[in-house]
Amino acid sequence: MRIALSISVALISFFFLGSEASAEARKPNVVYFIIDELGYYELSGMGHPEHVTPNIDRLMADGVRFTQCLAGGPVCAPTRCALLTGKHAGHMTVRANGGFDPLREGEATLGTMFKDAGYSTGGFGKWGNGGRGTSGVPEKHGFDVFFGYYDQVHAHTFFPKYLVRNSEEVPLAGNTGDTKNGETFSQYVIFDETKKFIRENKDKPFFAYCAFTPPHGQWGFPKDDPSWQLFKDKPYKLEGKMLEDARMYAAMVNLVDREVGETRALLKELGLENDTIICFSGDNGANKYFPSKDYPDGVFSPNVDPKAGVKYRGYKGQLYDGGLHVPYAVCWPGHVKPGRVSDHLCYFPDVMPTLAALAGVTCPSDTDGLSFAPSILGDDANGVKQAEHEYLYWEHNKDRAVRAGNWKAIQVGGPEKAWELYDLAADPSEEKNVAADHADVLEKLKGYAAAAHVPVQPGEVYDRGLVEKDRKYKEGMPSPMPKGKKKPPAKAAS
Repeated sequence: MRIALSISVALISFFFLGSEASAEARKPNVVYFIIDELGYYELSGMGHPEHVTPNIDRLMADGVRFTQCLAGGPVCAPTRCALLTGKHAGHMTVRANGGFDPLREGEATLGTMFKDAGYSTGGFGKWGNGGRGTSGVPEKHGFDVFFGYYDQVHAHTFFPKYLVRNSEEVPLAGNTGDTKNGETFSQYVIFDETKKFIRENKDKPFFAYCAFTPPHGQWGFPKDDPSWQLFKDKPYKLEGKMLEDARMYAAMVNLVDREVGETRALLKELGLENDTIICFSGDNGANKYFPSKDYPDGVFSPNVDPKAGVKYRGYKGQLYDGGLHVPYAVCWPGHVKPGRVSDHLCYFPDVMPTLAALAGVTCPSDTDGLSFAPSILGDDANGVKQAEHEYLYWEHNKDRAVRAGNWKAIQVGGPEKAWELYDLAADPSEEKNVAADHADVLEKLKGYAAAAHVPVQPGEVYDRGLVEKDRKYKEGMPSPMPKGKKKPPAKAAS
């Protein structure tokens, strides 16, 4: 696999980026949007009847949209670890959703890869791979600056007392610890810092990692925001608090869409539109928000095709496809032909080698990923054939899943439980377990799963008090970190 990766990077760099003269030219910028819990079908361009996302729809139309891109895990921290490190769940460091769980010292990330290639590197939003006072802080893993939330439990509120820049607290004026109300809405500040970073680095290549928290969290929203005005009177068939929260969720999806549009406008203003690769994705499968008798799949039915009615099984926290399927698109004007849709099967460990190939930089050698740059640039781009995985692997708590082509095996509840097998070509909703009919296929996939797993090597916690401080994101909150614990907790946080 690593030989294939090296050949792919070398050939794409030679044929696409050209000769020595072009190698001396400026490398492309990369802006990567990863949006917290945005479901596969939650875009107006996918036919969603409620959400309003014209800018994201335009981004997808201006590039290539992937129908079979899967997350690195079914919850926030592990899926970000897979994306950042290029490793699948059987090899990566952060496999639980504890919130502060850290990467190990010296572990390479996308930030490391781009920084080593001479890029300015900035991250904005939610890190989730190492709280303050641990070995996993982003400034130790290739980021010149990271501004936002280090601990993902801290990220549950949009009105925190402070955000964090390179492990230092940045107070937010007028916020008291009320999770849903305050004077300073965190996403405004985070997005302002994102735009500032792009402006300050316009004359050299940069990597902007935009890990924005809307629409996930404890919903609170400025009532004068134009996105709120779009949805504040929506008559969803819900009662009380659920109704208000559903309106805020829809408004936050639109807010993120506005920020995608503003980012593209800024790149155009700076003359960087054709020099910037933009990637857009969700982080893990959708959550089942606001279910009721009128909305059995949640008020926004994020895993149900609004046109065909086909449903992905499961949601966030599960290894069925509903917990893994994410929207994914890549746009690079003048380089990627617009209006294309790719069915190439890929997942988050593939992002690192893909961006390395597109940007012409060196990829860390220990990635589990395979570049899907040929699928981005066009089938068999410049004679480089798209490589395919022998298998894809996930694990989460006691669950495991492995996929080979259209076959998917999943074990739910621990090693004593029976494996299930699904033919996703005939059964995309994973309704018919065919394990009894294809024992040979199941045994092969179980073998892949056994080979993929190695014991986790956790990072280190150096300052327990600092870790706990960020996790107590509201007044009077008891310590979420058990006494005496230095390793990440076994159970996931929501």
